Amino acid sequence: MGLFSKILDKLGLNKKDKPTTPTPAAAPDLFSKTAAAGTKPAAKPVAPAAAPKATAGPAKPAAAAPAAKPVVAAPAPVAAPAPTPVSEVDVVKHLEQISEGKGLNWKASIVDLLKLLDIDSSFEARKELAVELGCPAELMGDSAKMNVWLHKTVLKKIAENGGNIPQALLD
Repeated sequence: MGLFSKILDKLGLNKKDKPTTPTPAAAPDLFSKTAAAGTKPAAKPVAPAAAPKATAGPAKPAAAAPAAKPVVAAPAPVAAPAPTPVSEVDVVKHLEQISEGKGLNWKASIVDLLKLLDIDSSFEARKELAVELGCPAELMGDSAKMNVWLHKTVLKKIAENGGNIPQALLD
């Protein structure tokens, strides 16, 4: 699990927790001889009714009942399910609640944001997170520039994953 996945987990934004849109199953082929075993046709053929028995009098030939044709229901059209909207997590409210009394400025510092989420905030961990998120090589040599880029990028990625991050923090 990458460091950014841990951030999303801590904020309740991890994609594996989100409901997925189910894919409609293909309708079985009722007319194919190679249909899977265990599938049943929509309706069974109706057997012809038995001719009534003659009770008295000359024997009459039994009238042949018309042959019943098998009734097969057409497969119902499968409507695509409506897309599930991405639920937005109030990240700001959550972070402000857990930061009360701790003196951490998560809005400006990647180190404080990681500490607040109880994630390793060491230089090595931040460098690993920067590599994971695609930090430009020219910023990796300057920890201050890397930290600024990393903070902005983490907030942007949180917003992309359903977190409500104010625009002022994304600029």
